[in-house]
Amino acid sequence: QAQLVQSGGGLVQPGGSLRLSCAASGAALAYAVIGWFRQAPGKDREGLSCINSRDGNTLYADSVKVRFTISRDNAKNTGYLQMDSLKPEDTAVYYCAAKSGWGLSRQAVSYNYWGQGTRVTVSS
Repeated sequence: QAQLVQSGGGLVQPGGSLRLSCAASGAALAYAVIGWFRQAPGKDREGLSCINSRDGNTLYADSVKVRFTISRDNAKNTGYLQMDSLKPEDTAVYYCAAKSGWGLSRQAVSYNYWGQGTRVTVSS
C-alpha cells in the first residue's frame, strides 16, 4: 500500500512560481509512475504531467508543457511539480498520484494512489 503526502501550494501572484511536492511511502513498486493532476471548480480533473521512475521519461499536457516541470528524487521517494509563469486559470486543487506499471498516462483512472490535494490560487 502506497501513501502520498503533498506539500506546497498556496496563493501566488500571476507570473509567479510554486513548487509542489509529493512524498511517497509504502510499497515502492506502487509508484513506478508519479502523475500530477488538477481540478478547478466545475471542471473535470485534468492530467498535467507524469514521470517514469526508471528512465525519467515524462509526459505533459499542452496547457502546461512550457511552464511546468515534473521531476522526482527516487532516493527520497518524492515527486515534484515546478510551476512557473502561473496564470489565474491555473487556480485549482492539485493532486499527485501514483501507479504501478511503467507506462506513462495522464488518465486519472490509470492511477491507484492519490495524495490529499493542495490548493493553488493565482491572483493579484
